[in-house]
Amino acid sequence: MKHKYESKVEIPDGITCSFSNGLLSCSKGNAQLSRKFVSKGVNLSVNGKEIIFECARANKKDIANIHSQVAHVRNIFLGLHEKFVYELEICNVHFPMTVKVERNKIVINNFLGGKVPRIAEIVEGVDVKIEGSKIKLYSVDIEKAGQTAANIEKASKVTNKDRRIFQDGIFITKKPEVVL
Repeated sequence: MKHKYESKVEIPDGITCSFSNGLLSCSKGNAQLSRKFVSKGVNLSVNGKEIIFECARANKKDIANIHSQVAHVRNIFLGLHEKFVYELEICNVHFPMTVKVERNKIVINNFLGGKVPRIAEIVEGVDVKIEGSKIKLYSVDIEKAGQTAANIEKASKVTNKDRRIFQDGIFITKKPEVVL
């Protein structure tokens, strides 16, 4: 027989949360994060200073789904408390490349001597700082910061050449630490 399963997440001081139409909105000061939580069989509710996830039948998939949603909520709380930081390193062996920010894009010029600039999109809500050969990405949303880092790394990928010889590129060197 399957039993009811419930998991609670305490809302930290200074953060206000509301849930309606499948959208959880959390805010602290002027920072606000929202995430859609729509999952069959799993119910979410905000009661006072805690968020409650529950399901009527506790099978393996539903329990795993609840744990994933709890992790997303904790990432929202961590992001509202302090910005997530990704660090990337600009590495070039053959040709010196130049990297600059133009509005919502990062432009990589002279990558492996190429004439056409490579472009990576900066997701809205991410701040980018280039300091010498280091790039730092700051955001309250870990998914937006991670997607921007992946866009930059993908734009500087070496194609049709031996990766052991052509080691140029922009690589993620530090991700936000996981706090459990």
